Amino acid sequence: MTVYIIGNKRTFADFMIYVCIFYLFIWKLYCLLKCFCNGSDNLNSSTLIQNNFSILAFDFYNKHNLIHMSNAALATATEKLNRKGFLDLEIDPTLDLVAEIEKLKKEKNAIVLAHYYQESEIQDVADYIGDSLGLSQKAVSTDAQIIVFAGVHFMAETAKMLNPHKKVLLPDLKAGCSLADSCPPHLFKKFKEKYPDHVVVSYINCTAELKTLTDVCCTSSNAEVIINSIPKDKGIIFAPDKNLGAWLQKKTGRDLVLWNGACMVHEIFSNEKITKLQVANPDAKFIAHPECEEHILDRADFIGSTSQLLRYTKENEANKFIVATESGILHQMELASPGKVFIPAPPNNTCACNECPHMKRNTMEKLYLAMKYELPEVILEDWVIEKGVASIDRMLEVSAKAGFKM
Repeated sequence: MTVYIIGNKRTFADFMIYVCIFYLFIWKLYCLLKCFCNGSDNLNSSTLIQNNFSILAFDFYNKHNLIHMSNAALATATEKLNRKGFLDLEIDPTLDLVAEIEKLKKEKNAIVLAHYYQESEIQDVADYIGDSLGLSQKAVSTDAQIIVFAGVHFMAETAKMLNPHKKVLLPDLKAGCSLADSCPPHLFKKFKEKYPDHVVVSYINCTAELKTLTDVCCTSSNAEVIINSIPKDKGIIFAPDKNLGAWLQKKTGRDLVLWNGACMVHEIFSNEKITKLQVANPDAKFIAHPECEEHILDRADFIGSTSQLLRYTKENEANKFIVATESGILHQMELASPGKVFIPAPPNNTCACNECPHMKRNTMEKLYLAMKYELPEVILEDWVIEKGVASIDRMLEVSAKAGFKM
């Protein structure tokens, strides 16, 4: 990861300020001497000129000073970028962020890609909203020179791998992923060495480095198709999500070697609270994401990726749904089916819904600042891109043949 430090240098404008101030001092001295020599009329005219010049000079000075202060603040924010994860700069509270973001898109030939789990206001300003597969496909097809990814770190890395010559921005570098973190590449490499003849299928929710150890990626949308595309005489390692892997074993009948990783959001749904919700809402369909634990999936009326869950709620005749995935998807469900009721499945804590703290690190303010200053930028080493992108390309190839479209 790379950030660019902006230096606090003296400029030509600084030099001109000092020249103006010096000239103002000489002018005042000249006017005073002239007044003593020529009387009060000259004093009045000289004072008028002097005052006007003073106003111009100090207006110029104040404007330059504001720019200088702004550059200094940006330099400080940039220096703290790796530690904080985002540009910590003040924004005028009266600024219309939606209008400014739309303006920056046009000025910079930029596109905003957002995952379904983002805040609703970010989804509304995005050019494309989707799940991991759709976002990957859009990242490949876009003509934009700057890709702004309103999602988490592995998503922005994927976009960079698919677009190595384009600038990819992530509003907050700390927007990570508990599932990706659960599979450190150096440990997985040792795990992989135990099964030298196996094909490695990695859920796209993993780091760029893990993708370099992967034969083919998958998403929750196309995972079953990817598994079935592998010859039945080949063993398969599936990483990093053990819950998705276990579900795939049931769906495909394949014996998968599973890495023991999981998503913190999908592992804390409360079976007891869901039961109470179903009792209180007997007409509701219960739908779940395959990253959920087995005891949650066993009771679901439908299991699918975020895009598949969304499509199910639009096409199914039911008017009420209990949704077991990150609650951000409910915004698109409500927009698509305004007459239907969507209830977030509750977790094992005091919250009414289940939100991903990493996804929610992105805000409209951070999105605006990232676009304005083109920071933070996602940078990957060449070898990571060259070796890792093959697993994504293979996934997109298999998906295209299977008819998966955005």
